[in-house]
Amino acid sequence: MNAELVVSRRGFLGIFSAGAFVLATKADATTWQPSVYLGMEPTGVVTIVAHRSEMGTGIRTSLPMVAADELDVDFKNVRVEQAIGDAKYGSQDTDGSNSIRSFYEPLRIAGATARTMLERAAAAKWGVPATECKGRNEQVTHAPSGRNIAYKELVTLAASQAVPKKEELVYKSPAEYRYIGKALPIVDLHDLCTGKSVFGIDAKMPGMVYASIERSPVMGGKIASVDDSETRKVTGVSQTVTIDPLKPPYGFQALGGVAVIADNTWAAMQGRKKLKIDWDLGANASFDSGAFKKTLQDTARQPGKVARNVGDVDAEFAKGGKVHEADYYVPMLAHAPMEPPAAVAEFKDGKVIAWTATQNPQAVQATVAAAVGIKPADVTCHVTLLGGGFGRKSKPDYVAEAAVLSKKIGKPVKVVWSREDDIHFDYFHSVAAMYMKATTDAKGRPTAWLQRSAFPPIEMMFGATAKYGDMEMGMGWNDTPFDIPNHRAENGPATAPVRIGWLRSVANIFHAFAVQSFVDELAAAANRDRVEYLLDVLGAARVIELGGDKRYPLDVGRLRRVVELAAEKSGWAKKKSGAGHGFGIAVHRSFLSYVATVVEVEVDAKGKVRIPRVDIAVDAGMVVHPDRVTAQFEGAAVFGTSLAMMGEITLADGRVKEGNFNNYPVARMPEAPFATHVHIVPSDAPPAGVGEPGVPVIAPAICNAIFAATGKRVRELPIRKQKLV
Repeated sequence: MNAELVVSRRGFLGIFSAGAFVLATKADATTWQPSVYLGMEPTGVVTIVAHRSEMGTGIRTSLPMVAADELDVDFKNVRVEQAIGDAKYGSQDTDGSNSIRSFYEPLRIAGATARTMLERAAAAKWGVPATECKGRNEQVTHAPSGRNIAYKELVTLAASQAVPKKEELVYKSPAEYRYIGKALPIVDLHDLCTGKSVFGIDAKMPGMVYASIERSPVMGGKIASVDDSETRKVTGVSQTVTIDPLKPPYGFQALGGVAVIADNTWAAMQGRKKLKIDWDLGANASFDSGAFKKTLQDTARQPGKVARNVGDVDAEFAKGGKVHEADYYVPMLAHAPMEPPAAVAEFKDGKVIAWTATQNPQAVQATVAAAVGIKPADVTCHVTLLGGGFGRKSKPDYVAEAAVLSKKIGKPVKVVWSREDDIHFDYFHSVAAMYMKATTDAKGRPTAWLQRSAFPPIEMMFGATAKYGDMEMGMGWNDTPFDIPNHRAENGPATAPVRIGWLRSVANIFHAFAVQSFVDELAAAANRDRVEYLLDVLGAARVIELGGDKRYPLDVGRLRRVVELAAEKSGWAKKKSGAGHGFGIAVHRSFLSYVATVVEVEVDAKGKVRIPRVDIAVDAGMVVHPDRVTAQFEGAAVFGTSLAMMGEITLADGRVKEGNFNNYPVARMPEAPFATHVHIVPSDAPPAGVGEPGVPVIAPAICNAIFAATGKRVRELPIRKQKLV
């Protein structure tokens, strides 16, 4: 059954095509599709598939730009089609800031392949060597004879050409780029501005019903008894349905609980309030985040699993000298995207069709298939726009809920999460405690540096015995780039009775906070300028091999460059701190990008913090869409400020205490940076990530600036809970 998408709250009706790739599902026999990502019609319209999810990054524009540039067509003649979940597109997991990094080359190949086939088609038509034909501006030109022919006139002939091998392709030079590196409006701009864009909350299927689910307030709780008699009296409510509880390892399973089924969302939610459920809360009912904080801090003070070891830290410490120690703490955090999770799904004839806002439609296929007992290939996942994601919407538990309920009641079911659901039942960003210790020489430079980190690892969601965050060690911990002769990084064991998941920039958030705060403390102890000290500890420009993709070594020269650029653009040399006005700097490499930021803060007599200006210098390699890169780092400044100033999830008796923006606040206009200036380093290095790398530097830079302004050192987040005056 095809899905009808209705933006009812805006009075707009929009229909998505049923096919993942319009050329493969609706085109006639004369349509030419030289690539899974690209096709051309005899009218000259070029269709480019957006196989990644759009959640505000502009990726539905940036990746098509690459193919359109190599093909050399006018972008106004490009039609972007959103792909359904399908392995033929490669990974569709829009996580990890890797869309451009992983698919710049495939989209470039797609464009160059189509252009080469058009050039060869023209050469065959004219009886000339293909090397004399050049595709530009939607036509092929034969310079020796002065002949031109439009691409659209070559579609049928091009379709008969052999697909060229990768090594036969000739790519444009950077000087020839029409779109790469240039400003271009995003393809969704008009619909977004006029209210026509379709998000997950807008999805609607004919004959569907609505569900609101009461879940155990404690992770792992089970239903002891249910009384739904008052619920069934609510107008619009038709029935209640029980969903089985999840079993470890939790992965992306539906949480379980009691679903109230109704003919509208309001009725389902009102009926849910009248449910009377006795819960068997299980072993996690005694969990308290305050006590857990102390446990983690104690763990971080003990020797842990070694993640990196250079020189002999213990021998250097044994020599005596000036020792510096500090403990840092970052609480659990929620994603809190503006659009809470929502999905509509229909189980029919052993297959599922789902419409949802997801960062990973292939994960939807796998998760839904496991939940209802079918093959992933029998799950069709249509992707809407996302009202924010930050990593939450790559975890499709909410889609599994809709599919399970549809199978049980025999109708399409739309599951809508409330804001309270979103915050209570998130895949939380892990709490972390970090211990730092260093000895320094006469100039305050570290001669030995020990760092220990303890946090519940993401791996625990996928393997019941996971206690160490091996995956997260490369996120700002075992790749600390300082030139220190004796350096050891360790990780302590931890687990937690809540769901843990990746959030924008993942473990880099707490690791960068500890490392960049501690180096600022050492600079202060040495009474040295923070920028000069940071560059000194980074050491000379050099390449550090950490394994992995050899195209992306850790280049300290690039780190130094962004530090220097951020300092230059912020006017650091002329800045004076003190009397409630201060400046802080931090630098970090994550997702293969190099980022430094300078934050200016003002702290008034009541301890209220204002952020007049943020300067961010970023080296993300070759930049495809600079306007979107700038927007991502502007957004990261606000997102990072929210986490640093306000973000905290706490639990008592196993229950999450926060539930909405009244007690889990995010930065609004008065709290957000007043002005953010993004400075992009020109680079011909391979493209790196931009969606996440702007976040880790914000918290330490703010806290370093607060110290410069007030003399108060912030070692625990959120800042709003610290006494600054």
